[in-house]
Amino acid sequence: MHAHAHRAAAEPLLPVDAPLGFVLAALLVAAVGVAALARLRDRDGRSYSTAVAVAGVRAAVQLAAVSFLIGWVVSAAGLLFAFLLLMLAVAVRTAGRRVTRNHTWWWAVVPVAAAVVPVVTALLLTGLVPVDGIALIPITGILIGGAMTATTLAGRRALDELHTRRGEVEAGLALGLLDRDARLEIARPAASDALLPGLDQTRTVGLVTLPGAFVGMLLGGASPLAAGAVQLFVLVALLAVQAVAVALVIELVARRRLHRAEEGHARRSRTLGAAEGE
Repeated sequence: MHAHAHRAAAEPLLPVDAPLGFVLAALLVAAVGVAALARLRDRDGRSYSTAVAVAGVRAAVQLAAVSFLIGWVVSAAGLLFAFLLLMLAVAVRTAGRRVTRNHTWWWAVVPVAAAVVPVVTALLLTGLVPVDGIALIPITGILIGGAMTATTLAGRRALDELHTRRGEVEAGLALGLLDRDARLEIARPAASDALLPGLDQTRTVGLVTLPGAFVGMLLGGASPLAAGAVQLFVLVALLAVQAVAVALVIELVARRRLHRAEEGHARRSRTLGAAEGE
């Protein structure tokens, strides 16, 4: 009886067959169609329907590749850490290019890496997570993904707010505030909202959603208590990672390490004006 229940729990949530492929294709087409009909566009006027289609196809290709490579990657520590570095690099570029299109995008490595590396290192040193790709890759991936999302949201919100309220920054400078402090006063409240998705997910876990780690462990045969403990760990670790990422993004934006093209041009103009005034 117990063995039968364990085998049932270990069965996949979704069968990998033709109907699954058909449903996935239909859902992707629906998402693309809605984005096109609603004329959803980014700030540069590019349609999100194309982005949705590309994202769906890329996800399928990348997951297929990872599914084939995962066994090979976890067989050697060198390959494992190379794969983790690849995950980090892709997250940094994705977040950085979402925040800004200029050369400062690479500063996104600071919030992503500084948020994730200490947590993963502590997990390895304490033995909570073994140096085993089967456990290390998904946990690190979840944390990197959380840091990437927080970096993107905080950076975009901060720079958008500074652009909209640039007059208030100038007023702060006129009152004697340092450039960093004037920008910080405007950017901090808006960028802090990047914590809301993680906070809401943690506050409503078990009541609104049953996240992936919890469901995956249940399907793998773990007890509900063990699955709940792992999910709690993931959620709390994500809160820590996202808080660090948001704090660092705010500081980078305030210090103009992360900025947009118009900000760099405005700063050069003010510098030239001050020089001419002298």
